[in-house]
Amino acid sequence: MEIGSFALLSPEDLCFNFNNNSGRGDFSCFLDMESGFNGNYNKKRSRQDIDESVVNEKSGFGDILSSILMLGEEAKQEQEQEQQLQWFADSDQQTAFFDRSYDEKVEEMNGFFDQFENQYSEMNQLDDSRNKRPRNSGLAAVAATAKMVSVGSGNVSPSQPGTGTGQQRRLWVKDRSKDWWDKCSHPDFPDEEFKRAFRMSKATFNMVCEELEPAVMKKNTMLRDAIPVRQRVAVCIWRLATGEPLRMVSKRFGLGISTCHKLVLEVCAAIKTVLMPKFVQWPDENKTKRIKQEFESATGIPNVGGSMYTTHIPIIAPKGNVAAYFNKKHTERNQKTSYSITLQGVVDQTGAFIDVCIGWPGSMSDDQVLEKSAFYQRATRGHLKDVWVAGNKGYPLMDWVLVPYTHQNLTWGKHAFNEKIGEIEKVAKDAFARLKGRWSCLQKRTEVKLQELPIVLGACCVLHNICEMRNETMDPELKFELFDDEVVPENKVRSMAAAQARDHIAHNLLHHAGRAKAAGFL
Repeated sequence: MEIGSFALLSPEDLCFNFNNNSGRGDFSCFLDMESGFNGNYNKKRSRQDIDESVVNEKSGFGDILSSILMLGEEAKQEQEQEQQLQWFADSDQQTAFFDRSYDEKVEEMNGFFDQFENQYSEMNQLDDSRNKRPRNSGLAAVAATAKMVSVGSGNVSPSQPGTGTGQQRRLWVKDRSKDWWDKCSHPDFPDEEFKRAFRMSKATFNMVCEELEPAVMKKNTMLRDAIPVRQRVAVCIWRLATGEPLRMVSKRFGLGISTCHKLVLEVCAAIKTVLMPKFVQWPDENKTKRIKQEFESATGIPNVGGSMYTTHIPIIAPKGNVAAYFNKKHTERNQKTSYSITLQGVVDQTGAFIDVCIGWPGSMSDDQVLEKSAFYQRATRGHLKDVWVAGNKGYPLMDWVLVPYTHQNLTWGKHAFNEKIGEIEKVAKDAFARLKGRWSCLQKRTEVKLQELPIVLGACCVLHNICEMRNETMDPELKFELFDDEVVPENKVRSMAAAQARDHIAHNLLHHAGRAKAAGFL
């Protein structure tokens, strides 16, 4: 519906409306004036006829008649002037009536226009209400599976994180059950069951939450309350510990699937940023000295500052550069095409990581991964002085890498050396077995994107160190056996000085063992 401009009435319409409103069928004032005009005119004509007859009859009285005519003309002019003045007065009075009628009509039509606009607005509101009826019916259907939660501001200061602005909030959230998480987070929940679920005790979990709180905490908004820090961390740790699909994690914690996926990545990134510098770092001089003493007292091999191992993490075949991630050894053993990325780590005498290198393609051998690592770059620049890093036969012998003998027909001393170096290798291998045992997401192909996987693996290494440093024992049921295949590099010996040092260590081990036996017999 359109509203056009309102046209003003013409004088004729005004006259018509005026007479109709006044209840009269004709203009009486105009008729009176017309009748007055006709009467005067008839009087004038009668006098002229008399004068003409007098003139015709009494032409002799010319002068007298002329004067009489002049007097008649003057009287006539005076009468006409009086009539004109009376006509103007009547006309002004009629115009005043017209003006008042015009103003009244304009005011009346303006009122009609306002009333018309109000009716039009009411019609629009009625149309809008009719259009909203289907939408309201749809919302009613949604309300069957959703609930409206009203959250008040309370007496919390707006300056505190996680608080609102003091206004009443109304938000729509899908009704998901959080019973399982509410039960686990309850203070009375048994610590043993909590540890079985999250691979760590409540005390360790609380420590992780406190460390990550500044990085992962979100503020409440007018739309919804932020997910608590403990629940955010729990979603991530549960996903890493069990490897459950996101849809199962979503049901367990009462959150959306995309929300759970986002929380896992956010918490893993926070662990890498906040906790990795604290819990995964190369030891200082004093700690390195203690590590050397521990390894030497256990094996008799001096100056060993760490044990190195490389494992493979299965992945889904990437879209690009598939051949680089093809794992030949796993494919041959499992009779199934396998793709992987590598995780290289150096551990101390307790099995805690002191260096990690994550993400190189699974087609690379252990020595190739080592050469690509930042750890290798630091070592070749002379940062590892008087320190051995023990490795398996998949690594080459270098000035700072100590590996077992690989050729046959070994002497007694070399056999003894291989046994002792094997004990050091086992420290790293057992650490990786516990890593994969605790965090089951590393045991099978994951849904995480390839570019995001290094962050997840780094978080697993950090959480592994936290559990190791806080003496969190692992459930025997979670024990995992590694099947990584070692490939002997083509250039097994890359330093003659390192070969001589290894022979010297093997010789000393043999004589030390002989002296120990002799002392035992004595």
